[in-house]
Amino acid sequence: MRDLWVEYQQRTCQYLALTAIALSANDLYASNEQFNDALNASNRGNSTLLDEYTASMQADVLGYYPEYFQLNMNLATQPPSRILQFIQTYPNSAMAEKLAADYVEEKVKIADFTNAQSIIRYVSNPDPAEKCAIAQVRAQSGDDLVFAEFKDLWLSTANQPDSCLGLIRMMLNSPLITLVDKKQRVWAQLRAGQIGLAVSSAQGLGLNLSISQLMQIQENPVAYVWSAPKTNDTDYAYLIFALGRLADTDLTTALSSVQRAAENTPVDVQKYLYRTVAYIGGTSVLKNNFNRAVLDNFDASYGIPFSPEEAEIYARQAIRFSAWESLIRAISVMSVTQQQEDRWQYWLARADEQRNDDTSKQQAQTIYQNLAKSGDDYHNLLAQERVGKLYNRVDQAIASESDQQRLAQNLDFNRAFTLKQVAAPASFSTREWNWAVRQAYLKQDDGLLLAAAQKAALMGWYDRAIYAADRTVNRHNYNLRYLTPNQNAVLMHSGNVGLDPAWAYGLMRQESRFVTTARSNVGAGGLMQIMPNTAKLVAKQMGETYTPLALSDMNTNVRYGTYYLSMIQSQLSGNAVLATAGYNAGPNRALRWQPTDQVLVADQYVETIPIDETRNYVKNVMTNTIHYGAVLGQGNQYISKWMKIIPLRSVN
Repeated sequence: MRDLWVEYQQRTCQYLALTAIALSANDLYASNEQFNDALNASNRGNSTLLDEYTASMQADVLGYYPEYFQLNMNLATQPPSRILQFIQTYPNSAMAEKLAADYVEEKVKIADFTNAQSIIRYVSNPDPAEKCAIAQVRAQSGDDLVFAEFKDLWLSTANQPDSCLGLIRMMLNSPLITLVDKKQRVWAQLRAGQIGLAVSSAQGLGLNLSISQLMQIQENPVAYVWSAPKTNDTDYAYLIFALGRLADTDLTTALSSVQRAAENTPVDVQKYLYRTVAYIGGTSVLKNNFNRAVLDNFDASYGIPFSPEEAEIYARQAIRFSAWESLIRAISVMSVTQQQEDRWQYWLARADEQRNDDTSKQQAQTIYQNLAKSGDDYHNLLAQERVGKLYNRVDQAIASESDQQRLAQNLDFNRAFTLKQVAAPASFSTREWNWAVRQAYLKQDDGLLLAAAQKAALMGWYDRAIYAADRTVNRHNYNLRYLTPNQNAVLMHSGNVGLDPAWAYGLMRQESRFVTTARSNVGAGGLMQIMPNTAKLVAKQMGETYTPLALSDMNTNVRYGTYYLSMIQSQLSGNAVLATAGYNAGPNRALRWQPTDQVLVADQYVETIPIDETRNYVKNVMTNTIHYGAVLGQGNQYISKWMKIIPLRSVN
């Protein structure tokens, strides 16, 4: 097979000469020395040196960094006028936006909402913590409606940034938060065993929960469940807490005790007791495996509000057990935004087509048709096959000479390219790149995105090339979206172990985006993100001596990774979906998630993988694989080729 990447390089190099950043060799050297020295001065807190670099780098493409470093050293004490001056001097820039976002967060930490007020409108792409900080500023200025935007946060029991906890404290006193809302929050915290938070929140309902009583219940929850008084709201709160602690330690006993616990309680309390056991069972599959009784308890809890998280867990339980009517109910209680997501539209169609009436079946077909033509991600590809459409899209739009010229003149991209060229920390170059891509995407400037992606790809900056190419709106280049670097090695090593190179590339793209130096927080490394212990196992299987430096070698990394993937595929019934899940989460987990009562359709298995990371990983790898099949010239693609029926797991 011809090396498509080399061919693509040759075909586009005539354009790429136009994208050279307008810096001479001396300028580049000076920029390198000055940026790194300014960064070091900042890390040492040397304000005097930063003043010097602010003056000497003023005309440089990276000239705003010394001033940014200077302001950022004592950000909380800066007057808003200094921040505004920077924003107005460098408008619509990555570091102006970051400075504004960080400033708002710092001011909110010290409850200085007034000085943050004038800055919040310059934060255009906030992360979750920044969103909560901005919401606090808005609420403090009298905008109570902001609380309605954070209802999901209100019911969450997950760990939250400090700015979000501060927002929740504000919400406690808002007239938009009803008694029902407050009760749900207390119950959710009790269910999660969050004693301190629950006691504090309960005061807003006039409930005086005793920490000592809760601690005593926690020591022997089953005894309390079977002897609990049920006369008032305080009793019900203690009962919910007891059942939650029991379900957390002994789900089987909790499932057998919930009906007794629910007797002689108000309807909403009954339903929340069922919800408590269902939620904990649905979120503890790793420990307790799948259990149909968990879904039954979700069904019994229907009729009181679901949080977005609860609704999704309910839906996944229904999918696992092919309970299509339960799935329809679960989707019906999701937020409008959730319901409109491709994944839940797809599953609504899957449920509708199981019904026996023509109207539902027609509705399912309509949803499939809409999904089939609206994109080419995982659920779109599944829908395409449902309507009999094969996939073979290989768009190859190329940036024009004009696009390349505009790239050379684009300050945002030039900052990113320069930072990459001077070996600045990746946090800086990536931030500038992502900012530049976002600005082009918002303008639907596909030509600029393609030009940037082409240049980045030829520089070997593969992850950012993919990031840019993925965001074109009308003109696409799938050779850039699905790059095939190191093609000779990938084809050879995949072929040696009988793997389709499209699958190897699909996995590699998801693992590392072709960054050879990539390292995960658990120690996995290289293009295929191989764990050291896995590499030792593979080396032994291949009759080689393992050396830690081997994983840093591209050729060895690909050779070990493809061998390991083929090895676990053979262990897992030859099933690509199981092997992909096993590559990410470990083959033993993938095996444990197999059904034991009846075979399972692959899309149901994937959607019910209990680890969010692995579930999304498998979807992305399967999607990548289809695209790589097309890019590698393998003709029409169909996702069912990869997503075979999940066989039964033998139970010894």
